Order: sequence, then C-alpha cells, then structure tokens
Amino acid sequence: METQQLSPAAQVIIALIPVVSISFAAVLIFFVTLWQHHETKLRILKGTYSPQKFNVKAFTLLTGLCLAGIGLVLAVMFALMEGISWGMLSGLIPLAVGAALLIFSHSCPGDEK
Repeated sequence: METQQLSPAAQVIIALIPVVSISFAAVLIFFVTLWQHHETKLRILKGTYSPQKFNVKAFTLLTGLCLAGIGLVLAVMFALMEGISWGMLSGLIPLAVGAALLIFSHSCPGDEK
C-alpha cells in the first residue's frame, strides 16, 4: 500500500484547525457568559429578576448518559483496534465518570411526581 505524504502547508493547516476551533469556542462561551451577566444585572436593577432553579438530578442523568455512552463506544473501539492497552483509558475514564454520575442521579433525592 502506497502512503501519500502531505505538503507542509497542509500539515500546518491540519494542526491549526483544533487550536482555532477551541479558541473560537472559548471566546464564544466568554461572550455568552458576559451577556448573561449583564442581562442579570439589568434585571436585578429593574426588580424583575427571579432566580432560576437548577435541576441537579436531570443534569447528572443527562451528563452521565452522555459520558457513559461516549466512554463505552471509545472503550470498545480501542479494545477492538489495539486490544488491552493504555489507549483504552480514553474510553474507560469517561465511562467510569458517567457511571458515577448515573449512580449519583439514581441515589439523589428529588421531587418525584
């Protein structure tokens, strides 16, 4: 099988894509948080602010399901591709965190209707 070499310019572009995307996401999150902060300040000044309730049980359930699913897929794929190796930790760590969040979500007392 013949291996094709990428040009140096293509290698630079490929290396910059993750850096630029992570930087863009960080800037976007910063400005969204800043916007929400100013909006909350104005609501407090006008007297229309009411604090929002955060549903911890639903958040841990959703996050746990997402992490457990991603971790399971990664662990299975790395096990099939490389066998038992250190690379499997990239799947087992999110799987363990997701399982812990699911256990917490199940054991957390909540308002069940």
